[in-house]
Amino acid sequence: MTTLTDRMTAALESYAAWQGPLFEDLHRHPELSMLEERTRGIVTAQLTEFGYEVQQIGGGVVGVLENGEGPTILMRADMDGLPVAEASGLRYASAHTQADADGQIQPTMHACGHDFHVTAGLGAAKLLAEHREDWSGTYIALFQPGEEIAAGARSMVEDGLVDRVPRPDVCLGQHVLTSPVAGKVAVAPGPVLSSSVSMRVIVHGAGSHGSMPHLGVDPVVLAAAIVTRLQTLVALEIAPGDFGVVTVGALHAGTSANIIPDRAELALNFRAYSDQILDHLVEGTQRIVNAECEAARSPEPAQFEQFNRYPVTDNDPVLAERVREAFVGQFGEDRVEHMDPATASEDFSAIPDAFGVPYCYWGTGAYAEGRVAAPNHSPLWAPDQQPTLRIATEAAASAAFALLGPAQ
Repeated sequence: MTTLTDRMTAALESYAAWQGPLFEDLHRHPELSMLEERTRGIVTAQLTEFGYEVQQIGGGVVGVLENGEGPTILMRADMDGLPVAEASGLRYASAHTQADADGQIQPTMHACGHDFHVTAGLGAAKLLAEHREDWSGTYIALFQPGEEIAAGARSMVEDGLVDRVPRPDVCLGQHVLTSPVAGKVAVAPGPVLSSSVSMRVIVHGAGSHGSMPHLGVDPVVLAAAIVTRLQTLVALEIAPGDFGVVTVGALHAGTSANIIPDRAELALNFRAYSDQILDHLVEGTQRIVNAECEAARSPEPAQFEQFNRYPVTDNDPVLAERVREAFVGQFGEDRVEHMDPATASEDFSAIPDAFGVPYCYWGTGAYAEGRVAAPNHSPLWAPDQQPTLRIATEAAASAAFALLGPAQ
Protein backbone atom coordinates (compact mmCIF):
# COMPACT_ATOMS: atom_id res chain seq x y z
CA MET A 1 0.00 0.00 0.00
CA THR A 2 2.35 2.72 -1.20
CA THR A 3 -0.25 4.65 -3.21
CA LEU A 4 -3.95 5.35 -3.00
CA THR A 5 -6.09 3.06 -5.09
CA ASP A 6 -7.09 4.31 -8.52
CA ARG A 7 -10.68 4.83 -7.40
CA MET A 8 -9.54 6.83 -4.36
CA THR A 9 -7.34 9.07 -6.50
CA ALA A 10 -10.17 9.47 -9.00
CA ALA A 11 -12.58 10.40 -6.20
CA LEU A 12 -10.34 13.32 -5.22
CA GLU A 13 -11.14 14.96 -8.55
CA SER A 14 -14.65 15.73 -7.34
CA TYR A 15 -13.63 17.04 -3.92
CA ALA A 16 -12.94 20.61 -5.07
CA ALA A 17 -16.70 21.08 -5.48
CA TRP A 18 -17.28 20.87 -1.72
CA GLN A 19 -13.84 21.67 -0.36
CA GLY A 20 -13.63 25.05 -2.13
CA PRO A 21 -16.80 26.52 -0.55
CA LEU A 22 -15.92 25.03 2.84
CA PHE A 23 -12.41 26.49 2.71
CA GLU A 24 -13.69 29.93 1.74
CA ASP A 25 -16.25 29.85 4.54
CA LEU A 26 -13.55 28.94 7.08
CA HIS A 27 -11.28 31.67 5.69
CA ARG A 28 -14.04 34.28 6.05
CA HIS A 29 -14.72 33.23 9.65
CA PRO A 30 -11.39 32.61 11.41
CA GLU A 31 -11.41 32.21 15.18
CA LEU A 32 -8.74 33.01 17.74
CA SER A 33 -6.81 30.39 19.69
CA MET A 34 -8.90 28.36 22.15
CA LEU A 35 -12.04 30.19 20.95
CA GLU A 36 -12.76 28.08 17.84
CA GLU A 37 -16.42 27.38 18.63
CA ARG A 38 -17.87 27.76 15.13
CA THR A 39 -15.04 25.82 13.51
CA ARG A 40 -15.38 23.06 16.08
CA GLY A 41 -19.07 22.76 15.25
CA ILE A 42 -18.41 22.49 11.52
CA VAL A 43 -15.76 19.80 12.01
CA THR A 44 -17.97 17.84 14.41
CA ALA A 45 -20.88 17.87 11.97
CA GLN A 46 -18.72 16.85 9.01
CA LEU A 47 -17.01 13.96 10.79
CA THR A 48 -20.36 12.71 12.11
CA GLU A 49 -21.77 12.80 8.58
CA PHE A 50 -18.78 10.78 7.34
CA GLY A 51 -19.52 8.03 9.88
CA TYR A 52 -16.89 8.75 12.56
CA GLU A 53 -17.37 8.35 16.30
CA VAL A 54 -16.84 11.94 17.37
CA GLN A 55 -15.80 13.54 20.65
CA GLN A 56 -14.93 17.09 21.60
CA ILE A 57 -11.81 17.01 23.77
CA GLY A 58 -9.97 19.96 25.28
CA GLY A 59 -11.40 22.43 22.80
CA GLY A 60 -10.64 20.19 19.84
CA VAL A 61 -12.48 17.47 17.92
CA VAL A 62 -11.50 13.82 17.45
CA GLY A 63 -13.19 11.43 15.05
CA VAL A 64 -12.44 7.70 15.22
CA LEU A 65 -13.17 5.33 12.34
CA GLU A 66 -12.64 1.66 13.20
CA ASN A 67 -12.36 -0.58 10.17
CA GLY A 68 -11.25 -4.04 11.27
CA GLU A 69 -7.86 -5.30 12.40
CA GLY A 70 -4.76 -3.33 11.59
CA PRO A 71 -2.66 -0.33 12.59
CA THR A 72 -4.10 2.79 14.18
CA ILE A 73 -3.07 6.05 12.49
CA LEU A 74 -3.71 9.55 13.85
CA MET A 75 -3.74 12.59 11.55
CA ARG A 76 -3.77 16.00 13.20
CA ALA A 77 -4.91 19.37 11.80
CA ASP A 78 -4.93 22.69 13.68
CA MET A 79 -7.89 25.08 13.55
CA ASP A 80 -7.07 28.54 14.97
CA GLY A 81 -6.57 31.87 13.26
CA LEU A 82 -4.52 34.91 14.27
CA PRO A 83 -5.22 38.45 15.51
CA VAL A 84 -4.22 39.93 12.14
CA ALA A 85 -6.16 42.36 9.93
CA GLU A 86 -6.28 40.77 6.49
CA ALA A 87 -4.89 42.76 3.55
CA SER A 88 -4.70 39.93 0.99
CA GLY A 89 -7.28 41.32 -1.42
CA LEU A 90 -8.87 37.88 -1.78
CA ARG A 91 -12.57 37.94 -2.73
CA TYR A 92 -13.21 35.76 0.32
CA ALA A 93 -10.96 37.76 2.66
CA SER A 94 -11.83 37.90 6.33
CA ALA A 95 -13.45 41.02 7.75
CA HIS A 96 -14.20 39.12 10.93
CA THR A 97 -13.46 40.40 14.42
CA GLN A 98 -13.60 38.52 17.70
CA ALA A 99 -13.22 39.24 21.39
CA ASP A 100 -10.04 37.65 22.69
CA ALA A 101 -9.60 35.95 26.06
CA ASP A 102 -9.25 39.38 27.71
CA GLY A 103 -12.39 40.73 26.07
CA GLN A 104 -10.51 42.94 23.59
CA ILE A 105 -11.97 43.03 20.07
CA GLN A 106 -9.36 41.81 17.59
CA PRO A 107 -9.24 41.52 13.80
CA THR A 108 -8.93 37.87 12.85
CA MET A 109 -7.38 36.14 9.85
CA HIS A 110 -6.31 32.67 8.80
CA ALA A 111 -2.83 34.04 8.19
CA CYS A 112 -1.08 30.70 8.76
CA GLY A 113 -3.11 28.32 6.60
CA HIS A 114 -5.03 26.45 9.27
CA ASP A 115 -8.14 26.80 7.10
CA PHE A 116 -6.28 24.66 4.54
CA HIS A 117 -5.38 22.18 7.28
CA VAL A 118 -8.99 21.78 8.44
CA THR A 119 -10.33 21.41 4.91
CA ALA A 120 -7.63 18.93 3.90
CA GLY A 121 -8.03 17.00 7.15
CA LEU A 122 -11.74 16.65 6.49
CA GLY A 123 -11.00 15.64 2.89
CA ALA A 124 -8.68 12.84 3.99
CA ALA A 125 -11.23 11.70 6.59
CA LYS A 126 -13.98 11.60 3.98
CA LEU A 127 -11.86 9.75 1.43
CA LEU A 128 -10.89 7.01 3.88
CA ALA A 129 -14.48 6.70 5.14
CA GLU A 130 -15.84 6.34 1.62
CA HIS A 131 -13.32 3.65 0.67
CA ARG A 132 -13.22 1.37 3.69
CA GLU A 133 -13.08 -1.62 1.40
CA ASP A 134 -9.52 -0.62 0.42
CA TRP A 135 -7.85 -0.67 3.87
CA SER A 136 -8.11 -2.01 7.39
CA GLY A 137 -7.28 -0.66 10.82
CA THR A 138 -8.35 2.49 12.67
CA TYR A 139 -8.10 6.06 11.46
CA ILE A 140 -8.18 8.95 13.93
CA ALA A 141 -8.88 12.44 12.57
CA LEU A 142 -7.83 14.97 15.20
CA PHE A 143 -8.54 18.70 14.92
CA GLN A 144 -6.59 20.74 17.44
CA PRO A 145 -7.28 24.21 18.84
CA GLY A 146 -4.83 26.82 20.06
CA GLU A 147 -1.67 25.94 18.13
CA GLU A 148 -0.72 29.59 17.76
CA ILE A 149 -0.36 30.02 21.53
CA ALA A 150 1.06 26.55 22.28
CA ALA A 151 -2.03 25.72 24.35
CA GLY A 152 -4.17 23.41 22.22
CA ALA A 153 -2.22 20.15 22.22
CA ARG A 154 -1.66 20.45 25.95
CA SER A 155 -5.35 21.22 26.50
CA MET A 156 -6.42 18.07 24.66
CA VAL A 157 -3.92 15.93 26.56
CA GLU A 158 -5.00 17.38 29.89
CA ASP A 159 -8.64 16.68 29.01
CA GLY A 160 -7.90 12.95 28.78
CA LEU A 161 -7.08 12.47 25.10
CA VAL A 162 -4.82 9.49 25.79
CA ASP A 163 -7.55 7.63 27.69
CA ARG A 164 -10.47 8.60 25.46
CA VAL A 165 -9.28 7.42 22.03
CA PRO A 166 -7.47 4.30 20.79
CA ARG A 167 -3.69 4.50 21.12
CA PRO A 168 -2.24 5.27 17.68
CA ASP A 169 0.79 3.46 16.34
CA VAL A 170 2.00 6.69 14.71
CA CYS A 171 0.88 10.32 14.46
CA LEU A 172 0.99 12.48 11.35
CA GLY A 173 0.83 16.23 10.78
CA GLN A 174 1.36 18.73 7.98
CA HIS A 175 1.54 22.47 7.30
CA VAL A 176 1.13 24.63 4.20
CA LEU A 177 4.35 26.59 3.62
CA THR A 178 5.91 29.08 1.23
CA SER A 179 8.37 26.36 0.17
CA PRO A 180 8.15 24.07 -1.77
CA VAL A 181 5.97 25.47 -4.55
CA ALA A 182 2.29 24.58 -4.79
CA GLY A 183 1.76 21.03 -6.00
CA LYS A 184 4.79 19.62 -4.15
CA VAL A 185 5.46 18.18 -0.71
CA ALA A 186 8.57 18.18 1.46
CA VAL A 187 9.53 15.74 4.22
CA ALA A 188 12.71 14.84 6.12
CA PRO A 189 13.89 12.83 9.13
CA GLY A 190 15.06 14.54 12.31
CA PRO A 191 14.37 18.10 13.46
CA VAL A 192 12.18 20.02 11.03
CA LEU A 193 10.83 22.75 13.37
CA SER A 194 12.53 24.44 16.29
CA SER A 195 11.67 24.41 19.94
CA SER A 196 10.64 27.79 21.26
CA VAL A 197 9.73 29.64 24.44
CA SER A 198 8.84 33.24 25.16
CA MET A 199 9.72 35.21 28.27
CA ARG A 200 8.50 38.41 29.86
CA VAL A 201 11.14 40.25 31.91
CA ILE A 202 10.51 43.21 34.21
CA VAL A 203 13.47 45.16 35.57
CA HIS A 204 13.14 47.82 38.25
CA GLY A 205 14.60 51.29 38.58
CA ALA A 206 13.97 54.25 40.81
CA GLY A 207 11.94 57.05 39.28
CA SER A 208 13.31 60.56 39.13
CA HIS A 209 13.13 63.86 37.27
CA GLY A 210 14.89 63.75 33.92
CA SER A 211 17.19 66.52 35.07
CA MET A 212 18.23 64.58 38.18
CA PRO A 213 19.39 61.11 36.99
CA HIS A 214 21.77 60.84 39.94
CA LEU A 215 18.80 60.65 42.29
CA GLY A 216 17.27 57.65 40.54
CA VAL A 217 18.11 54.39 38.82
CA ASP A 218 17.31 54.52 35.11
CA PRO A 219 15.64 51.27 33.94
CA VAL A 220 15.82 52.42 30.30
CA VAL A 221 19.61 52.39 30.39
CA LEU A 222 19.46 49.08 32.26
CA ALA A 223 17.16 47.56 29.62
CA ALA A 224 19.38 48.84 26.81
CA ALA A 225 22.42 47.22 28.42
CA ILE A 226 20.52 43.95 28.70
CA VAL A 227 19.47 44.02 25.03
CA THR A 228 23.04 44.65 23.93
CA ARG A 229 24.51 41.97 26.18
CA LEU A 230 21.95 39.36 25.09
CA GLN A 231 23.44 39.44 21.60
CA THR A 232 26.48 37.60 22.97
CA LEU A 233 24.48 34.50 23.95
CA VAL A 234 24.30 33.10 20.43
CA ALA A 235 27.47 34.75 19.15
CA LEU A 236 29.75 33.62 21.99
CA GLU A 237 28.05 30.81 23.93
CA ILE A 238 26.54 28.58 21.22
CA ALA A 239 28.81 26.48 19.00
CA PRO A 240 29.00 27.85 15.43
CA GLY A 241 27.45 24.67 14.02
CA ASP A 242 24.44 24.78 16.35
CA PHE A 243 21.26 26.79 15.90
CA GLY A 244 19.89 29.30 18.37
CA VAL A 245 17.96 32.57 18.22
CA VAL A 246 17.33 35.21 20.87
CA THR A 247 14.87 37.92 19.86
CA VAL A 248 13.85 40.98 21.88
CA GLY A 249 10.46 41.61 20.34
CA ALA A 250 9.29 44.41 22.61
CA LEU A 251 10.71 46.90 25.10
CA HIS A 252 8.41 49.22 27.02
CA ALA A 253 9.45 51.89 29.51
CA GLY A 254 8.33 55.36 30.52
CA THR A 255 5.70 57.83 29.36
CA SER A 256 7.48 61.16 29.06
CA ALA A 257 10.75 62.60 27.82
CA ASN A 258 11.68 64.20 31.13
CA ILE A 259 10.64 61.49 33.59
CA ILE A 260 12.90 58.60 34.51
CA PRO A 261 10.48 55.66 34.99
CA ASP A 262 10.64 53.05 37.71
CA ARG A 263 10.52 49.94 35.52
CA ALA A 264 11.06 48.54 32.05
CA GLU A 265 9.50 45.47 30.48
CA LEU A 266 11.05 43.29 27.80
CA ALA A 267 9.42 40.52 25.75
CA LEU A 268 11.83 37.88 24.43
CA ASN A 269 11.63 34.79 22.29
CA PHE A 270 14.12 31.90 22.11
CA ARG A 271 14.44 29.16 19.48
CA ALA A 272 16.67 26.12 19.06
CA TYR A 273 16.66 22.59 17.64
CA SER A 274 17.38 21.05 21.05
CA ASP A 275 15.99 21.55 24.54
CA GLN A 276 19.54 21.72 25.88
CA ILE A 277 20.39 24.77 23.78
CA LEU A 278 16.99 26.35 24.42
CA ASP A 279 17.45 25.98 28.18
CA HIS A 280 20.97 27.42 27.94
CA LEU A 281 19.61 30.51 26.18
CA VAL A 282 16.91 30.99 28.81
CA GLU A 283 19.28 30.46 31.72
CA GLY A 284 21.89 32.70 30.10
CA THR A 285 19.30 35.46 29.75
CA GLN A 286 18.41 35.23 33.42
CA ARG A 287 22.11 35.37 34.32
CA ILE A 288 22.70 38.46 32.17
CA VAL A 289 19.60 40.24 33.43
CA ASN A 290 20.47 39.62 37.06
CA ALA A 291 24.07 40.75 36.54
CA GLU A 292 23.05 43.95 34.75
CA CYS A 293 20.50 44.70 37.48
CA GLU A 294 23.21 44.41 40.10
CA ALA A 295 25.56 46.60 38.07
CA ALA A 296 22.83 49.25 37.69
CA ARG A 297 21.94 49.23 41.43
CA SER A 298 18.41 48.06 40.68
CA PRO A 299 16.37 48.33 43.90
CA GLU A 300 14.42 45.10 43.32
CA PRO A 301 15.16 41.70 41.74
CA ALA A 302 14.09 41.22 38.13
CA GLN A 303 10.90 39.29 37.44
CA PHE A 304 10.77 36.49 34.87
CA GLU A 305 7.71 34.81 33.33
CA GLN A 306 7.94 32.09 30.67
CA PHE A 307 5.04 31.33 28.32
CA ASN A 308 4.15 29.73 24.96
CA ARG A 309 6.71 26.93 25.14
CA TYR A 310 6.86 24.74 22.02
CA PRO A 311 8.73 21.44 21.81
CA VAL A 312 11.11 20.65 18.96
CA THR A 313 9.45 18.80 16.07
CA ASP A 314 11.81 15.86 15.49
CA ASN A 315 10.60 13.36 12.89
CA ASP A 316 11.18 9.67 13.50
CA PRO A 317 13.65 8.64 10.74
CA VAL A 318 12.03 5.28 9.94
CA LEU A 319 8.54 6.75 9.78
CA ALA A 320 9.72 9.74 7.75
CA GLU A 321 11.22 7.41 5.17
CA ARG A 322 7.95 5.43 4.92
CA VAL A 323 6.01 8.66 4.44
CA ARG A 324 8.49 9.81 1.81
CA GLU A 325 8.11 6.51 -0.05
CA ALA A 326 4.33 6.94 0.03
CA PHE A 327 4.64 10.44 -1.40
CA VAL A 328 7.02 9.33 -4.16
CA GLY A 329 4.61 6.55 -5.05
CA GLN A 330 1.65 8.92 -5.09
CA PHE A 331 3.17 12.05 -6.62
CA GLY A 332 6.37 10.98 -8.32
CA GLU A 333 9.97 11.73 -7.34
CA ASP A 334 9.94 15.19 -8.94
CA ARG A 335 7.15 16.43 -6.64
CA VAL A 336 8.74 15.29 -3.35
CA GLU A 337 11.46 17.47 -1.84
CA HIS A 338 13.68 17.40 1.22
CA MET A 339 12.26 19.55 4.01
CA ASP A 340 14.99 21.80 5.35
CA PRO A 341 14.67 22.58 9.07
CA ALA A 342 12.56 25.68 9.65
CA THR A 343 12.92 28.12 12.51
CA ALA A 344 9.17 28.21 13.17
CA SER A 345 7.66 26.15 16.00
CA GLU A 346 4.69 23.83 16.58
CA ASP A 347 3.02 22.10 19.53
CA PHE A 348 1.96 19.09 17.41
CA SER A 349 4.57 16.76 18.92
CA ALA A 350 2.99 17.08 22.37
CA ILE A 351 0.26 14.73 21.13
CA PRO A 352 2.44 11.80 19.96
CA ASP A 353 4.70 12.38 22.96
CA ALA A 354 1.69 11.93 25.26
CA PHE A 355 0.96 8.58 23.60
CA GLY A 356 4.66 7.66 23.46
CA VAL A 357 4.59 6.97 19.71
CA PRO A 358 6.67 8.13 16.70
CA TYR A 359 5.49 10.90 14.42
CA CYS A 360 6.13 12.56 11.09
CA TYR A 361 5.40 16.15 10.11
CA TRP A 362 5.76 17.49 6.57
CA GLY A 363 5.20 20.59 4.50
CA THR A 364 3.02 21.17 1.45
CA GLY A 365 3.49 23.96 -1.06
CA ALA A 366 1.11 26.90 -1.09
CA TYR A 367 2.28 29.34 -3.79
CA ALA A 368 2.57 28.68 -7.52
CA GLU A 369 6.04 28.88 -8.97
CA GLY A 370 6.90 32.47 -9.88
CA ARG A 371 4.49 34.08 -7.41
CA VAL A 372 5.87 36.35 -4.72
CA ALA A 373 5.06 34.43 -1.55
CA ALA A 374 3.90 36.41 1.47
CA PRO A 375 5.04 34.51 4.56
CA ASN A 376 2.88 32.79 7.14
CA HIS A 377 1.45 35.30 9.66
CA SER A 378 1.57 38.13 7.12
CA PRO A 379 -1.64 40.13 6.49
CA LEU A 380 -0.84 39.52 2.80
CA TRP A 381 -0.80 35.71 3.15
CA ALA A 382 -2.78 34.43 0.16
CA PRO A 383 -1.82 30.94 -1.06
CA ASP A 384 -3.25 29.50 -4.25
CA GLN A 385 -6.42 27.68 -3.27
CA GLN A 386 -5.64 25.03 -5.86
CA PRO A 387 -3.60 22.92 -6.15
CA THR A 388 -2.88 23.59 -2.46
CA LEU A 389 -6.10 22.02 -1.18
CA ARG A 390 -5.73 19.02 -3.46
CA ILE A 391 -2.08 18.34 -2.57
CA ALA A 392 -2.70 18.73 1.18
CA THR A 393 -5.69 16.38 1.06
CA GLU A 394 -3.88 13.85 -1.10
CA ALA A 395 -0.75 13.98 1.07
CA ALA A 396 -2.69 13.39 4.30
CA ALA A 397 -4.71 10.56 2.79
CA SER A 398 -1.80 8.85 1.02
CA ALA A 399 0.48 8.94 4.09
CA ALA A 400 -2.23 7.46 6.29
CA PHE A 401 -3.26 4.91 3.67
CA ALA A 402 0.32 3.69 3.27
CA LEU A 403 0.52 3.03 7.02
CA LEU A 404 -2.89 1.40 7.46
CA GLY A 405 -3.40 -2.29 6.87
CA PRO A 406 -4.38 -3.88 3.53
CA ALA A 407 -8.00 -4.68 2.77
CA GLN A 408 -9.21 -7.84 4.49
